[in-house]
Amino acid sequence: MVGKTGVLIVNLGTPDSPSVPDVRKYLREFLMDGRVIDYPAIPRWMLVNLIIAPFRSPKSAKIYKELWTENGSPLKIYGEANEKQLQAALGDEYVVKLAMRYQSPSIESGLKAFQKMGLNNIIVIPFFPQYASATTGSVYEEVMRIVTKWQVIPEIKFLNYFYNHPKFVSAFAEMGKKHLEAHDYEHVIFSYHGIPARQIRKGDCTGNTCKLGSCCDSITAMNQHCYRAECFETTRLLVKELGLKEGTYTTCFQSRLGRETWIQPYTEDVVKDLAKKGIKKVLAFSPAFVADCLETTLEVGEEYKELFEENGGEHWQLVESLNDSDAWIELLVDLVKE
Repeated sequence: MVGKTGVLIVNLGTPDSPSVPDVRKYLREFLMDGRVIDYPAIPRWMLVNLIIAPFRSPKSAKIYKELWTENGSPLKIYGEANEKQLQAALGDEYVVKLAMRYQSPSIESGLKAFQKMGLNNIIVIPFFPQYASATTGSVYEEVMRIVTKWQVIPEIKFLNYFYNHPKFVSAFAEMGKKHLEAHDYEHVIFSYHGIPARQIRKGDCTGNTCKLGSCCDSITAMNQHCYRAECFETTRLLVKELGLKEGTYTTCFQSRLGRETWIQPYTEDVVKDLAKKGIKKVLAFSPAFVADCLETTLEVGEEYKELFEENGGEHWQLVESLNDSDAWIELLVDLVKE
């Protein structure tokens, strides 16, 4: 090897602060991404800049203030820790840089740093276990937008997904086992971030494979890049590792926005139904996230807990994400070296 290998680890992003202006700036950058809101440019601009960002920013800022710590956003704190941990684990043959798809540190700043180092190759690892156009696909697009302007482009490798890596499955399962051993939970939910059903159908290259139903019962050549199918497969792998019995777990999808149909079942509906059926103790996984953030800590950990209790439930427990655990760093090392 003539030069070193650059490793760009990328998570979604976070506002620079929980202030309304910074949250508005973040939402505009995030939602103006054509892979996130896949409307034509002009309607998307009007929706984001005239409706969503102005009216949603104050409410979102209050939520981010609940999440914020004295050191900043947990997602960024864990990302910075991962950068240092992975660098130490990989050694001097690698250069590790943290980037966020939206806000700072940017993908462009990380790649520009690599450009000046004479690297042998670059490995891009999006921190999204399952592939989705709005997450991993967006990272790919941004990286390619930047490097296509370079005169010399080194070899670049992208990690598409890692939901089925044995160390990912075992790491998340171990996080859950300590809770299962502490309480006799009646039901386990696996809640994944939702996306519009339209985006799943757009990803069906055959035009007739996607039914948003039983077609997700197994991974095949035709659905291997389908986010919904990958989520259900993640659940099956975790269920096997945890030794859960049929009928004691549910896969569902959170964070639905607007009136449009998103992938189902919706976590909100599942939570209500479980409580109304007399289920008193629920353990909740959120395996689409590797770092605790607004969608895990507040949405799954607090909002759904309140909803569960309002409808008759008694004990709700969120399984923490991989965050800065040794198991997560061991997995990242494997992903880099494989």
